[in-house]
Order: sequence, then structure tokens, then C-alpha cells
Amino acid sequence: MHGGGGAGRRARIEIIPLIDIIFFLLATFVMVSLSMTKNQGVQVALPGASSAAALVEPAQQSKALTLSVNGKGDVFFNKEKITLQQLPFRLQTFKSGEKDPKVIINGDAGADFRVVVAVLDEVRKIGIAKVGISTEKK
Repeated sequence: MHGGGGAGRRARIEIIPLIDIIFFLLATFVMVSLSMTKNQGVQVALPGASSAAALVEPAQQSKALTLSVNGKGDVFFNKEKITLQQLPFRLQTFKSGEKDPKVIINGDAGADFRVVVAVLDEVRKIGIAKVGISTEKK
């Protein structure tokens, strides 16, 4: 006769809920890692566009040069702050080192449009034809 209220029951591990949790964590990790895009430039508040679309594949995007213009009008070559006067030389160096140079311009939504256009103008003067402007999808 058992008088201890459950003393005869053996503890066991439920495997099915554990497998569910592991698959949930694995699926979450895969989804988060796929949604991450590698940005070479500095963080800026990108303007929104309803027609925004990815023009380059993520693997190619990591090879592209990112030129950023922040809200103060500062220009960044990837993450390095430079002046507009330094930009042509840096672009020429980048172009000579790449077989198929690509440039992505990150312009802050509050940036002076003249600076963004000056950056785009320098890129085109150097002869880099593949230029994209980063926006966020509305």
C-alpha cells in the first residue's frame, strides 16, 4: 500500500515539447540571420520610398563601397569620415582595386541634398556607373 501520494511514480523527461522548443529557436535564428543585411557605412536615418527594392544581392552588397552623408553633411567612406576634397582620390583608389566597382550612397533623410548630389557627382566623374541610393521600404 502506497501512502505517500505519488511516491510510486517515476519521473520522466518529455521529449516532444523539448524538440518543439529547439525547432522554434532554430527557425528564429535562421529568420533573423537571413533578415540581417551587412551595411558597410555608418548608421543614418534613411528616407523611405514605396518603390524601394534590392538592386544587388547581399553577397555583392558586401563588396560595394558605401558612401554615407549624415544629417550634419559629413561624408563617410564606409565608416571613415572624409572630406569632399578627399573623395575623388579615395574613389579612384577604390575603382582601381575593383574589377566591377559598385557604390551605395546612404543619405540621411535630413541631410543637405547638395552634399548628396556632390557625392553622386564625384562618383560619376570617376566613371563608376553602378551607383545605388539606399532607402527604406515604406
